Amino acid sequence: MWIVVVLALALAAASLGVAVAALRRTARPTPDADVPADVLGLRQEVATLRAEAAGSLRHLAVVRYDAHGDMGGHLSWSLALLDDTGSGAVVTSIHGRSEARTYAKTVSAWSSEQQLSPEEAEAIGAARP
Repeated sequence: MWIVVVLALALAAASLGVAVAALRRTARPTPDADVPADVLGLRQEVATLRAEAAGSLRHLAVVRYDAHGDMGGHLSWSLALLDDTGSGAVVTSIHGRSEARTYAKTVSAWSSEQQLSPEEAEAIGAARP
């Protein structure tokens, strides 16, 4: 019985060794392996895509909190939506017992001309890379 177990383990170890050797052989790139002829063109495309992505609202953060001391559940929130330059908006929703109010403030260079609440400033700070 033990001999069968030992033989099975030896066979498994040998199979694993063959598989690792095969992977090492296929993982080595050859010097001429699929090098694009137009590397400069690819670099220009990447630069264009990066420039386009810089203007997208990629940096965002949400801060949830209790706006009123007598309510729980963190139902109020501030959401910062900003691009790479820190331009965008911060949206705040204040929830009360019978109503909810929503505000939006513009943001430029990671700050706003309008006075920010501590939660809005926290959301902008959390969205900043």
